Amino acid sequence: MFSEKESSAPEMAVIKDLKDFDRYSGNWLERLVFNNRLWMVLACALLTVFFALQIPKLQVSASFEKSLPTSHPYIVNYQENRSALRGLGDSVRVVVENTEGDIFNAAYLDSLAKINDEIVLLPGVDRSWLKSIWTPVVRWTEYTEEGFVGGPVMPQNYNGSPETIQALKLNINRAGVVGSLVANDFKSSMIVVPLMSRDAEGRPADYHALSKSLEDIRSRYESAGKPGSPKLKVHVVGYAKLVGDLIDGLQKVMTFFVASAVIAAFIIFMFTRCVRSTLTVLACSIIAVTWQLGLLVTMGFALDPFSALVPFLIFAIGVSHGAQKMNGIMQDVGRGTHTLVAARYTFRRLFIAGVTALLADAVGFAVLMLIDIPAIRDLALAASMGVAVLIFTNLLLLPVMLSFTGVSRKAALRSLRDEEEQESGKGLGAVWRLLDRFTERRWATAAVLVSLGLAVGGYIVALNLQTGDLDPGAPELRPEARYNLDDAYISANYGLSSEVFAVMVKTPPDDCRKFDTLVEIDRLAFALSQVPGVQKTASLADTVRNYTSGGFEGNPKWLTISGNQGLIDPQISNALAWNSEFITDACALTPVVAYLSDHKADTLNRVMAAAEKFAAEHSTPDRQFLLAAGNAGIQAITNIVVKKANVSMLIYVYAAVIVLCAIAFRSWRAVLVAVLPLMLTSILAEALMVMLGIGVKVATLPVIALGVGIGVDYSLYLLSVQMALMRKGESLSDAYRHAVQFTGKVVALVGVTLGAGVVTWAWSPIRFQADMGILLTFMFIVNMIGSLILVPALSYFLFKEPRAKDRQAVPAAAGDAVAGSGRRGAGAPSAVAR
Repeated sequence: MFSEKESSAPEMAVIKDLKDFDRYSGNWLERLVFNNRLWMVLACALLTVFFALQIPKLQVSASFEKSLPTSHPYIVNYQENRSALRGLGDSVRVVVENTEGDIFNAAYLDSLAKINDEIVLLPGVDRSWLKSIWTPVVRWTEYTEEGFVGGPVMPQNYNGSPETIQALKLNINRAGVVGSLVANDFKSSMIVVPLMSRDAEGRPADYHALSKSLEDIRSRYESAGKPGSPKLKVHVVGYAKLVGDLIDGLQKVMTFFVASAVIAAFIIFMFTRCVRSTLTVLACSIIAVTWQLGLLVTMGFALDPFSALVPFLIFAIGVSHGAQKMNGIMQDVGRGTHTLVAARYTFRRLFIAGVTALLADAVGFAVLMLIDIPAIRDLALAASMGVAVLIFTNLLLLPVMLSFTGVSRKAALRSLRDEEEQESGKGLGAVWRLLDRFTERRWATAAVLVSLGLAVGGYIVALNLQTGDLDPGAPELRPEARYNLDDAYISANYGLSSEVFAVMVKTPPDDCRKFDTLVEIDRLAFALSQVPGVQKTASLADTVRNYTSGGFEGNPKWLTISGNQGLIDPQISNALAWNSEFITDACALTPVVAYLSDHKADTLNRVMAAAEKFAAEHSTPDRQFLLAAGNAGIQAITNIVVKKANVSMLIYVYAAVIVLCAIAFRSWRAVLVAVLPLMLTSILAEALMVMLGIGVKVATLPVIALGVGIGVDYSLYLLSVQMALMRKGESLSDAYRHAVQFTGKVVALVGVTLGAGVVTWAWSPIRFQADMGILLTFMFIVNMIGSLILVPALSYFLFKEPRAKDRQAVPAAAGDAVAGSGRRGAGAPSAVAR
């Protein structure tokens, strides 16, 4: 973009009067931006107004489809056969509890009927397969002397009388729904609500609207105390309800944005003691967030619970990079340079280094688009758009705005005085001198050995890092969240959990009735039932076995799959007549369902391994065992994709960062110095996840990539100046000391500002946001400390001390003093090492 001649500025002289400054100096972009300042500010103001008007249209939503790794062959199997699976995909379970008695109460049953009817009419509900003791698809069967009889669990003549209630009690026992639709203690009953992925008009299901409707039902029917009304408690679980709770939580999290802005403003003000420049930096960062959100609306995208925190990151990154520009201008103004000239000087010093740093940030986001999960790709897209906006607002708009607002003269002079004190070893100077000790053999060796020890120890701990959920319930929410309390109640009172793993058995039409097929189905069900964590299995083989026995007066000797096809066919016909969930009209697909005790990673891995082994050994061209369906099956597949993506993602992000550093520094040694601290932080972050009980999943997968992409900024700032000074002949000790004086405070400021921008998430009502806040804060701070210590320590072993005859003039390009001019700012060397 820039020629060496354009970017060269051997001595940036102190210019007090604009008459003494050549407004046509600098590269073409600098001239375009600063010679048309008013037009640029006006254009940005109009864009800001336009995008701000779009924000009210922004929707926060989520889709079950977007959480699926869509191209994985197991998910392809599920999608191709979804219409025949009858409720084995996305569903919600609503449990209505009578807190003052059991369900055999006319008032309770009347309330349950009303709740059932309201839920049936909710948009997005697959009404054909909704189940409760009030729906006709839930039936009982019995073997009598006359043969096989049955009917709906709810008596057709039910009128609330003791006789019909007693008949209902009998039917519930005969139907075998205790533990599934009726609690073991008979104090509650369940409504299973299968959901459609799209409504009648083809639009994705609105989970937030559904969640609010369920909350409305809950609040109305829990308002007990009316005469004659039972005291009810409604428990709701399911992916749609979880998403609704997450979106509700996000609305509360928005208050943390204000907290982040206040904390960032305080930190920057304490650094600069200049109100107007602090407000200018904050304004540009807020403009960046406004543009990002406005662009999302304009391009037809929405935020979901996993990408809604991206604006926080963009704001924090914007503030931290803005501090670099502000510091440079402050140093030049302190020497007496005109504000406009100081802004142009800062632009010359920082543009290329700033672009490189932001590109590294963008890489951390962009690699997430390689992961085959639409929710993560949406996050990557939103973040990439935010970084693209930052390149404009922070690298172009901010210097222009600071050229108008300037900085406080008093604050600028104070900054110079502080720098002189630090040069003499006072204040932060003592810290800089301590850090300078790491350029000595003994200290450098100790730092490298300690880091190596931390890396080995962290790696050993990180070997225990698991993929998926490690806790029962919904780990995305706090343990005390209503959703998790509801889930705990259901787990404690129902014999069968809501965690369902299903294998699809696909045959040619009408072949599911064959004896060989039924035997293989039965074998699969038996194999799954032997896996620890499987509570029960159910399949078409069980249906045929029970119907066969019923045809012979319930004789247990006939509780089998007969080898006589003539005995099997009538039972298949009965299953079709009774609308069994294990058979389709074409008799070409039947699921084998395993009910799991939980959805922990270990449980899912065991069941998936058993199902894969059976499918590999027993599938034939005419009989395929296809994985997988059910909410637990889909989660198991997602865990597989996430585990694979975690490795490939780190490879891609480090490869990209290495390429960027190689372009910036033109030295393999510098690449090692920049990247090794990042690797140490990544290892320690994974060890921290193990210690905090955080698994790798869709919500946490992006964190490490983001930490790497953003964390490289610190080494970039320090190495840029250090290597340029060494090229001019300074020793490693002098070069690092001057580099850390120029950039040390700002590197620390960046780390603290980024950490402060996300640490507030730790108090979020949404646990996965709290986990992300803790991990990102850890990575930002450790990256900062690691860079300040390991850059000089690694430089000692990798860089040779320059000799006098090797000194050369280096043009002051990208990064002259990346964090600002400093004492040597007027003539600081280039950040680009050759």
